[in-house]
Amino acid sequence: MVVDAPAPSDAVAHLRTLAREGRLAEYARTATPRQRTRLSGAAFTVAWPVVFHRLTKVNEQRRGHWTCAVAVNRLADACLDRFHDDVEAVVEDMLAHATAEIYNAEGWITGRLRAVTVDAHRRRRGARGALQRPRLPQWLGDRLAHDPWLTELAVEILVWVGVPATAGAQLWPVDSWAQRRARTTGEVTAGDTRTVHADIELVLAAMRTRPQWYADYVERPLGAKTPPSAPAFVDRDAAVVDPPPLVLTEPHEIEEGRMADLASLALTAIQLRLAAAPGDEAGAVGDVIATVFGRMDVAGDMARQPHTAPGGTDRLAALLSDPDELARVVTAVRAILDGGTARR
Repeated sequence: MVVDAPAPSDAVAHLRTLAREGRLAEYARTATPRQRTRLSGAAFTVAWPVVFHRLTKVNEQRRGHWTCAVAVNRLADACLDRFHDDVEAVVEDMLAHATAEIYNAEGWITGRLRAVTVDAHRRRRGARGALQRPRLPQWLGDRLAHDPWLTELAVEILVWVGVPATAGAQLWPVDSWAQRRARTTGEVTAGDTRTVHADIELVLAAMRTRPQWYADYVERPLGAKTPPSAPAFVDRDAAVVDPPPLVLTEPHEIEEGRMADLASLALTAIQLRLAAAPGDEAGAVGDVIATVFGRMDVAGDMARQPHTAPGGTDRLAALLSDPDELARVVTAVRAILDGGTARR
């Protein structure tokens, strides 16, 4: 819930009157959508200063976010999201559970603030598939030999996967964890991010020994994170240009896939040729391979950068013109066909 402007003073006065009379939750439950929106705005106006000064400011100071602790309009994006989540939880709690006579709305909110926001935080984590109360399982501690830093890192990973924000363009907040590693281990070089990357892989490897647990509590919530926006790229003339394309498949994987498809097609064609002319294995294999693979680079060149296409056609012609090499290929093809591995 985000309210851009404070509710009118008469709406706030109405909310306080309902609270004093013990009718706030009842009114919210039976209100029309328009009345509910107006009441929610009033509740937001009452709740946000309490949430910021009693909770957000304290948490931001604990995190070392001194600028964020100054005022709401100084909150960074991720901190502002947490603030709005907490205010929304307080507003929902107020409109659902304010059934007693409340003469001091701010005091009533303060008394319930910690429990309400913690409960809402856990429910949001649960909705993303993460553990609501991340703790170190005994089996994971055993696999990590109960190393103080690695077990702490394991809990941090379980906490992080349930947070909707990302670490900029990185998957893990490595810089922050490097500082924590230095404090925990006391090592002079403990703040090296490369060391932290290695520690993360070590912990993840231990977690993957229970694949279903890892899929449920690490992979699934991690996949629910909001991906970061791609930054603008600037060329040498300081002009904004499009970012480079995101390559989801490596070039060698594309090449291997094309080769596998062509090999399947060639085996099927060879089967048909041999069925029609059983005695001419060398001719069938040579003709089909030359036809299927002889022009494969023409299509592949379209997807490659200039001057990077391999010269496979020349090598293929040389192979098929050598009787010994052709006989070896025919033997290999016959073994595949006799084994029944040809695929259409």
